[in-house]
Amino acid sequence: MAGSCFHAFRLRRSKSKPFTIPSSSKTRFNSDMENMEKRRFDSLESWSMILDSENVEAWEASKEDQEEWTADLSQLFIGNKFASGAHSRIYRGIYKQRAVAVKMVRIPTQNEETRALLEQQFKSEVALLSRLFHPNIVQFIAACKRPPVYCIITEYMSQGNLRMYLNKKEPYSLSTETILRLALDISRGMEYLHSQGVIHRDLKSNNLLLNDEMRVKVADFGTSCLETQCRETKGNKGTYRWMAPEMIKEKSYTRKVDVYSFGIVLWELTTALLPFQGMTPVQAAFAVAEKN
Repeated sequence: MAGSCFHAFRLRRSKSKPFTIPSSSKTRFNSDMENMEKRRFDSLESWSMILDSENVEAWEASKEDQEEWTADLSQLFIGNKFASGAHSRIYRGIYKQRAVAVKMVRIPTQNEETRALLEQQFKSEVALLSRLFHPNIVQFIAACKRPPVYCIITEYMSQGNLRMYLNKKEPYSLSTETILRLALDISRGMEYLHSQGVIHRDLKSNNLLLNDEMRVKVADFGTSCLETQCRETKGNKGTYRWMAPEMIKEKSYTRKVDVYSFGIVLWELTTALLPFQGMTPVQAAFAVAEKN
């Protein structure tokens, strides 16, 4: 059954020979290559278009590169895309006969700063997810590094994210019982996360996923960090509408930034509305940081 809907995960290995680019053309060439790569990435309805070919060799990690979490690509099948971001696409899949979500991250080859950032986020997310085990934390299954594409495989959450769920509701229509049930799921997941010394840093309704039983699980740990390592760090890692004032102002912060974000999510559950509706994200951040 899987064979008719999904395709074995394979990546192309480039066999082209290197060539020299005149120095005067390098900047324009890099820009054109990045744009072409992005257009190609965006045009793919399914990774099956590049993952299954008689001329494609399966990539296998060398033993020294293999991690405990390294995916067995022969057991991974990719289906349809159901979500996307600036540098990532998320697909339904099957891994070892189990329904999964497969997050594919495209690492740009022409932009060194973005490449380094995305690689660091991938390492951080895998390192954290692979050691978190809780009913209200999305379950990590495996991952793989095959530049220029990295992937993270997690359990499949069939009902999408909390923001999608709330968008279908009338304002103030959720019952108190439903609000409390959803809020308790989130708080239990976050309590466990903090007990492990982790700050999420991007808690929002888009990163809270729902399963068939309408139970909530916390997801997306790309910007998360260990509190001992990020306590004194500055910078606004997260999303403005849910971001605590100290992060917006780029001051040092603690796990309390997650408590602030949880408060915004509680407001979402109560109203079913988007926080700071009618404002741009930057206007919302200014209102929080400067206008109380």
